[in-house]
Amino acid sequence: MTTWTEHVFAKKLGRAPAPGEVVELVPDLVAFHDLTGYHVLEMMEKMGGVEVFDKNRLVVAFDHLSPAPTVRAAEIQVYIRRHVRSLGLKNFHDVGEGIMHQLILEKYAMPGQFVFGADSHTNMAGAVGAFAQGMGASDIAAMLKLGRTWLVVPQPVKIEIRGEPPKAVTGKDVVLHLLSVYKAEGLNGYSADVYVERPSAFPMDYRATVANMSTELGADALMFVPDSETAAFLEKTRGAAPKIDFAPGGKYSDEYSVELGRLEPLVAAPHSVDNVKAVSEVEGVEVDQVFIGSCTNGRLSDIEAAAKILKRGRAKARCIAIPASYSVFRQALEAGYIDILTKAGCVVTYGTCGPCIGGHFGVLGPGEVAVSTSNRNFVGRMGANDSKVYLANAYTAAAAALEGKIVDPRRYL
Repeated sequence: MTTWTEHVFAKKLGRAPAPGEVVELVPDLVAFHDLTGYHVLEMMEKMGGVEVFDKNRLVVAFDHLSPAPTVRAAEIQVYIRRHVRSLGLKNFHDVGEGIMHQLILEKYAMPGQFVFGADSHTNMAGAVGAFAQGMGASDIAAMLKLGRTWLVVPQPVKIEIRGEPPKAVTGKDVVLHLLSVYKAEGLNGYSADVYVERPSAFPMDYRATVANMSTELGADALMFVPDSETAAFLEKTRGAAPKIDFAPGGKYSDEYSVELGRLEPLVAAPHSVDNVKAVSEVEGVEVDQVFIGSCTNGRLSDIEAAAKILKRGRAKARCIAIPASYSVFRQALEAGYIDILTKAGCVVTYGTCGPCIGGHFGVLGPGEVAVSTSNRNFVGRMGANDSKVYLANAYTAAAAALEGKIVDPRRYL
């Protein structure tokens, strides 16, 4: 019996390395987007030319400044497209197809794979049990040219998710709770193996959010140990799920259990992801803008949650809703959620990071307050340095849009 972390390293290397050991391995998947891709390709050119060890293992997506809001952004996309064509890359996703992390989850990542991307939230692929980690442009450039990389093997910790979530509690509240326990960067040097007691009670959408914000926890990786929910997701999105030969056990350096039934809607108040409060503690804060979307919470269940709240009337705060991919947008459209959001006054698009990074499609002005379903609320993250960002789940965000202030979303459900 082993930990899941030990299992994936052993499958890759043929042995189980000890925590702290430096290992070299071949990546299963490498990715970059428009914001980091320029630097990756530029670095490769300085290394002697743009060459990729296996073009079938590279995924490129335009998502951060997409569609291009400036001439410079357009120039960078033209530059990357030129290299995509010269390399003959198949796994290229141009403007409008989706956010890179969402596309990796929908189309590429598999349990036990080693996934690396030139973006800190690459950890999100851990939702399906992949060891996924963000790296800098130089690391990704070298990896693509050499076909290998090195890692310091992390210490494994065990997180159990027990029970069923109560009304208006989602994966966002679970990861905010973990941030209140471990604090920002508290899992630096660790890999978290997450076991779900009742798999169907914690769906893939929720798992993706927790894995995504494990970056804020500082985790080297966070992996949901594959179960029946993982298999169902892979069968739906890939046509088949691999057989997992894994006997859970092994020694963990720390163990923690999340009791879902004890959670309530949580909020990370400015200006830190671990400044976590119950929504009741910040009720009444006036809100200028609400952002529902991003790689963290732009999935179908998030859009559905927002629609459940916003069907009650017209938003009093500016509301921007961005499904994380074209696929999610189409599903939301067919389910009638987009109609509800637009009738409520929301501006809706799809497949762009936009407001999350203060790039475009809703930059905050001086002194403005936002409620966002994204992953970071640092000073200046979404716009002006004196703006404020509260992080919350889609129910809480939609309720803030409806009322123009932070309120407990449970009153509307």
